[in-house]
Amino acid sequence: MHYNDFGHWIRQQFPYRVQKLSVDAGFNCPNRDGRISTGGCVYCNNKTFNPSYCDRSKSITAQLTEGKTFFARKYPTMKYLAYFQAFTNTYDSLDKLKEKYEEALSVEDIVGLVIGTRPDCMSDELLDYLEDLNRRVFVLVEYGIESTNDATLRRINRGHDFACTKRIVEKTSERGILCGGHIIMGLPGEKREDIIRQAPVISSLPLNILKIHQMQIIRDTPLAQQYLSDPTICQLCDVDEYIRLIGDYLPYLRKDLILERFVSQSPKALLIAPQWGLKNHEFTDRLNKYLAEHHIFQGERP
Repeated sequence: MHYNDFGHWIRQQFPYRVQKLSVDAGFNCPNRDGRISTGGCVYCNNKTFNPSYCDRSKSITAQLTEGKTFFARKYPTMKYLAYFQAFTNTYDSLDKLKEKYEEALSVEDIVGLVIGTRPDCMSDELLDYLEDLNRRVFVLVEYGIESTNDATLRRINRGHDFACTKRIVEKTSERGILCGGHIIMGLPGEKREDIIRQAPVISSLPLNILKIHQMQIIRDTPLAQQYLSDPTICQLCDVDEYIRLIGDYLPYLRKDLILERFVSQSPKALLIAPQWGLKNHEFTDRLNKYLAEHHIFQGERP
């Protein structure tokens, strides 16, 4: 393998097949409700995250049950991870968070949690609870890092700096909790060399898992308005340019870092650019072909 693939890794963690089931548990975000800001991150439209069975008007149990039905037709023996994905899934009181997580775990065939959140929305008390929970079920916390560049984080209205990310990733790792990170390649103001420079910085964090995806311009976001006025605000890649970027980035990531994905596919109705017209597996096939042809391997550069 040219990189440490998540699919291979997750199959080693369980004696059965597992699938993430997204949940919209009705959370908000401090970048939207006024605690930090009201505009949100400039690129964010949460409608891009939720599959059809996710509906915050339904209970967590109902959403997971519908999600199971969707997948069980093809894989009747499958087990599931409840994926708290929409908005900031640690942004509530500890009691309410426990209630939501425990409801998910009470659903039959749910064998763990994946919790997506921001680095500035994790308390020591919640880490105490998750550390204990991790002793009995699978727990993975995913932090939106987005960039290691503070100027970029300010420009996208992220509401925290990279020092915040570094601090909470280290604290999470110290508890023995699996820790994931998410970055976006091609954010406003970032050039190719800026993106490559962040790879060893990401590798220096005690992350277990990394998600990467291309910059996308999504309808009904502040960035969409900026982009339609000035398309040069982002250096969007075509498919081949992005694959070459991944090829240059990958060697600087440490070998044991698990790579969950390289690309995101937003709903057609919401995506303004770039319009690649590829399914995720088609992109992965092209990437793997490029890596093989150019003999590129994760972690081959110090």
